[in-house]
Amino acid sequence: MKILIVEDELIPANYLKRVLEKNGYEVLDIIKSGKEAIKAAKNLKPDIIFMDIMLEDNISGADAAVEINSINSNIKIIFLTAFSNREIIEFAVRSNAFAYLLKPYRDKEILATIELAKSKLNTSNQTSNRDIIKLVNNYIYNTKLQRLFLNNQEIKLGPKALKLIKILCENRNITLEIDEIIEKLWDKPKSKQTLRSLIHRVRQLTTPNLIINVNKFGYKIGLK
Repeated sequence: MKILIVEDELIPANYLKRVLEKNGYEVLDIIKSGKEAIKAAKNLKPDIIFMDIMLEDNISGADAAVEINSINSNIKIIFLTAFSNREIIEFAVRSNAFAYLLKPYRDKEILATIELAKSKLNTSNQTSNRDIIKLVNNYIYNTKLQRLFLNNQEIKLGPKALKLIKILCENRNITLEIDEIIEKLWDKPKSKQTLRSLIHRVRQLTTPNLIINVNKFGYKIGLK
């Protein structure tokens, strides 16, 4: 387990580090600002981040958590705060934080929260190979989550784009006719140009050969 601490108060940060290292966890670094936290999350790829909500920075811990979650939703963020009120809870919900700890910290609460986060991480990592469809250029489609990933990072696509990927992956061994795709995607008639525009957007956000045009007959997903 790789852990990052984001805390601008030295005493609680060092105390938290001592507790974690004493119990066998790897502390990657202690970061003091939201901006540095976002950069460290990208470069160090921690499993868990202990994040102080009220950082002395133009980017709060809550805002940094939202940005980190958009980069890698697998990172479990545990908020650190001296307050327990509705605003804090709203921050946690908005940023998809895993939990929050109240200062002053207690060793047992720290370790119990990590154990819960570990169990959540293990569950999310136990994805069956049956749920994975390997696509071109290292993209994968998770049929259980119905999401597209590249190097374990989710590709943010809109509902229609995800539905298009789902349809093509479900029929990955054949080429689907254009009219058939349109019928599956929309409840009412749409022009072929509407479908082409959607495919163009998907290709821009991913890779040009993720969706393959087959001799103007239709489309199929690009498999590995």
